[in-house]
Amino acid sequence: MPISLDQYIEDLDGRKDLPWPVAPKLDPPKAKPHITRLPVKAVLWTVYGTLVAVPHGELVYEPPPGPLGDFVFENALEKTIKEFKMWNSMSRKPGKPSEYMASLHKNALATLRLTHGGEAPAEKVWEDIVRKLQQKEYTYDAGLYGSVEEYCRKIAYFFHASLQGAGAYPGAADALRMVAEAGRAQGLLDNGQSFTFGQLRRCLRKDDPGYEPNLFVRPELRILSAEVKARKPADGIWKAATAALAAKGIRPAETLHVGSSLPRDIGPAKKHGFRTALFAGDKNSLVAGGDQLKDPALRPDVLLTELTQVIEVFA
Repeated sequence: MPISLDQYIEDLDGRKDLPWPVAPKLDPPKAKPHITRLPVKAVLWTVYGTLVAVPHGELVYEPPPGPLGDFVFENALEKTIKEFKMWNSMSRKPGKPSEYMASLHKNALATLRLTHGGEAPAEKVWEDIVRKLQQKEYTYDAGLYGSVEEYCRKIAYFFHASLQGAGAYPGAADALRMVAEAGRAQGLLDNGQSFTFGQLRRCLRKDDPGYEPNLFVRPELRILSAEVKARKPADGIWKAATAALAAKGIRPAETLHVGSSLPRDIGPAKKHGFRTALFAGDKNSLVAGGDQLKDPALRPDVLLTELTQVIEVFA
């Protein structure tokens, strides 16, 4: 029986032959919490930059900003090519294997973004690449990895884990547990992929191997851009969240959305009637200028400097 994505992620962590990029170090800004009691029945969390620390505060799909961006991207592609034994089925054009793979990845990404609301499902990018390689007799172990779709989901996670280090923010596990114990519904609302929850689970379990976020975060309230074909701050992802909440009899006005970016998370959430909490716990992910904080359309209801402060918001 093929291994699941969660099993695959756990197996990768157990391997000693794979060096992984580390999560960015926490750099707290100078900020004071501002807590207001609100009539909250549900909490929807942003994952990247709020529960999970990654460079640049969100997933990247192309060379990341900075002088080492091209090198980091190239290295992640080379690592992926080697891990999944792709080189024998790739073009023998002049240049490094990563250069040819970068071209395949760029073209697949651009095409999918046109048909998925600006957000490409990462596994579909790799499925496009794998199917091209299969025309040149590329094969893989279906007994281990499953269908092409399942296989490409694992490739997508491997590539992104090689591209960006990730780690849970301090207090993330406790915050999720506390919200659930307080009797509030809880979910995710973010620009994410099919592997995002598995990555979150992996990050939370690094500090507590027995931690199980499935107990606290409802599957039906995991609203991720790649699955709903809409990317923050576009209206579509907020409408999908509103519909998922409505199925449980919960209104946006009874839902707290927690995020680290005023333009991406807080402003659009306010526009669609959500209560809002800005997480100002790390300069690496915080997007909140002084002028933006003065703008009523962007100003959050609550400012958190620690994730566990969310419990103090519940009226």
